[in-house]
Amino acid sequence: MKTMTKAILLLLMALTMPMVVNAKNIKTPKVYIFGFSASFQDSTIYMTDVQEITNVWIESKTKFLLGREHYSRQLNEYLTAQQHPNRVCLVIFALKREDAEKKYLKMRKQYTLKSKRKYDMKYLNTNDFKFSTVNLDIEEEPKK
Repeated sequence: MKTMTKAILLLLMALTMPMVVNAKNIKTPKVYIFGFSASFQDSTIYMTDVQEITNVWIESKTKFLLGREHYSRQLNEYLTAQQHPNRVCLVIFALKREDAEKKYLKMRKQYTLKSKRKYDMKYLNTNDFKFSTVNLDIEEEPKK
């Protein structure tokens, strides 16, 4: 009986293995990105302009920007250098500028008009801070 159960489990595992699909990484000529930074220690919020970044990697299945943590770190390091340490930084991106601007306006509205708390919103334009492309050295998987 145990061997029969093991055989059935092995058969099920063998049948479900091909269903596991690895997501492919694709290089995108450009994306539009903006940064957001907040702190638990004060009510100041920083937002960057929507910026165009070239030659970035996207995971094809989830449409996630690869190396997001590197872009967040760029903003964090800039703010730390400006005497604003210990901030939580994140980046939001889109493949089209219009989509990125919609996300930008929605987030800005959430922290200005719709917020119950009063936040000190500070904007970083591209003269203040600019994201730079992160080289991830990923090989693009061939299309089948």
